[in-house]
Amino acid sequence: MELFIFFGLILFTLFVSVTLAYLLSSKFPENLPPGKLGWPYIGESLEYLKTARKGHPEKFIFDRTTKYSSQLFKTSILAEPTVFVCGASANKFLFSNDNKLVNIWFPESLKKLFPATEESSPDKESKKQKMTLSNFLKTESLTRYINMMDSIAQKHFECDWEGKQQVTAFPLAKKFTFWVACKVFLSIEDPQHIAKLAYSFSVLAAGLFSIPVNIPGTTFNRAIKAAKEIRRELIAIIKQRKTDAPTPQDLLSHLLLETDENGQHMTESYIAERILGLLVAGHETLTSAITSIVKYLADLPHIYNQVLKEQVKIAKSKKAGELLEWDDIKKMKYSWNVACEAMRVAPPVLGAYREAINDFIFLGFSIPKGWKLYWSMYSTHLNPECFPEPEKFDPTRFEGNGPAPYTFVPFGGGARMCPGQEYARLEILVFMHNLIKRFKWDKLLPHEKTIVKPGPIPAKGLPIRLLPHNHSV
Repeated sequence: MELFIFFGLILFTLFVSVTLAYLLSSKFPENLPPGKLGWPYIGESLEYLKTARKGHPEKFIFDRTTKYSSQLFKTSILAEPTVFVCGASANKFLFSNDNKLVNIWFPESLKKLFPATEESSPDKESKKQKMTLSNFLKTESLTRYINMMDSIAQKHFECDWEGKQQVTAFPLAKKFTFWVACKVFLSIEDPQHIAKLAYSFSVLAAGLFSIPVNIPGTTFNRAIKAAKEIRRELIAIIKQRKTDAPTPQDLLSHLLLETDENGQHMTESYIAERILGLLVAGHETLTSAITSIVKYLADLPHIYNQVLKEQVKIAKSKKAGELLEWDDIKKMKYSWNVACEAMRVAPPVLGAYREAINDFIFLGFSIPKGWKLYWSMYSTHLNPECFPEPEKFDPTRFEGNGPAPYTFVPFGGGARMCPGQEYARLEILVFMHNLIKRFKWDKLLPHEKTIVKPGPIPAKGLPIRLLPHNHSV
């Protein structure tokens, strides 16, 4: 149904698009990067989405960098002329020129799901968000949540894993990450309230990587409705919090206390939008990363055994009922190397857009003002020039000084590096500790395919057979 509607719109706009493409083509510089813009309006969007949904978005990139013998190539994605910038030097260039030559850019589909991105410039939004989040998400602030994350993890495994012969890992990882997010960001603990919010978020997440046609019955339309429902719920929570005492030490409390340069507090709608974005970003990407870790540890028993050795040693150092602390997290060095390697091989997000705010030259090619630039984690993570034998899962890549600068970028880089990097590390390691000290596991579908929706996930949710450890820790 959605494809039928989509192609109908394509046919409707075809004549106009061809005309515009012809008129605009004369304005393009001659020394653009190699490549083609594809069909009018749709460009190469369908081919890009096709490779992504098959779990191999890197194919779209490497096919073209090989064909054109260039780290830059032009295409058209989401009806926008776009330059894909690939490789460590391109990452360095973009990260170093944020707010100078390029700014963050949001596709129209995201603007419809998150209208607040249109209320002010993307640059202003990013600066405000980074300022309000940096203190809350820094390591010394987050360490007080390690006990809480561990407590939630223990309840999660007791309820949903222990006593079961098999489980489906992806939805359970999603349940855990959302539970933690609700607690850290909003101090919500009621299971029914969390389940209600989780359902709305699942509908919203499905729309992030759907065809952006806002017609009743489409995935995108349902996502827009879900986003509105979540905003209403968040604003109700914010209003209630203002009357509560004492105030919990969560993200919402932090945002309610923050003021701008004029001493003004944030509006309820602004706070709701910030929390909505963080819940989507942290919840979806962390679920993808954790699921990938479960998958690779099932495939690689020699790596699993090393993680088990590290985690059992930590578990045995704890007294009965004692929760994880910051010193325990610091001991999980090999486990974090495994997590990083999982995020290298299967990045939780595909990449990000920028927009040229001036004409400029890069690697000898002209990038016109207004053109979109897209950097992809896959262009370095799976590049043999950056990581020899890139398909091989090898956590030792992260020992010593680790990968070369600008090659491993799961959290971005530069001024726009994801502020939630440390939050992600803590939550991933707490999950790994609680899973591995309890179980070994086998995949029930050894050749299960990976799809991208919006991050890489197993097509069937990664069903696994649980093998509890005979020893207690």
